[in-house]
Amino acid sequence: MDQATFLTGQFLLAMPGIGDTRFDHAVIAMCAHDAEGALGIGIGTTIEGLGLHAVLEQLEIDPGVAPDAPVNLGGPVEPRRGFVLHTLDWAGQDTVEVAGGAGALWGLSGTIDVLKAIAEGRGPSRWLVALGYAGWGEGQLDGEMTRHGWFNVAATPDLLYDIATDARWEAGFATAGIDPRLLVSEAGRA
Repeated sequence: MDQATFLTGQFLLAMPGIGDTRFDHAVIAMCAHDAEGALGIGIGTTIEGLGLHAVLEQLEIDPGVAPDAPVNLGGPVEPRRGFVLHTLDWAGQDTVEVAGGAGALWGLSGTIDVLKAIAEGRGPSRWLVALGYAGWGEGQLDGEMTRHGWFNVAATPDLLYDIATDARWEAGFATAGIDPRLLVSEAGRA
């Protein structure tokens, strides 16, 4: 697969009938995709009953000025590991700038410094917190993209930060001019 077809900086939308209930109506912000594999953070589902304040308290961080925002279900891999997707007006030592075709789109941070900064009111201006991630080994996602399962769309800041979590899946398809209610749950055969 050549670099032009890699999905870093795009959103993956689960197709109806993807065949894995963990990804039903999933929206994945792709943070890395190359010949060695892929990593994305789920942004289409929140963890019921879990807010940012509870996460901060578990880490012994005073919530300070941080809102008690919902926490996203980032994916099934390492579900206790936290990530923050955020604007690029803040960066820590481990922040990775996720770039798409138009340049850097968002930052990905996975250490406690971003949470401390958010609690203290000196963090990124826009952010979302997730636990876990979606990961694919070498060639795995490339193979999945050739079968019925995933649809990729260009990343937009509004889909990441402004649209309600439970509306992101449908809104993602709308950016491509697709009404997901008209999609079938299996691929055709020629």
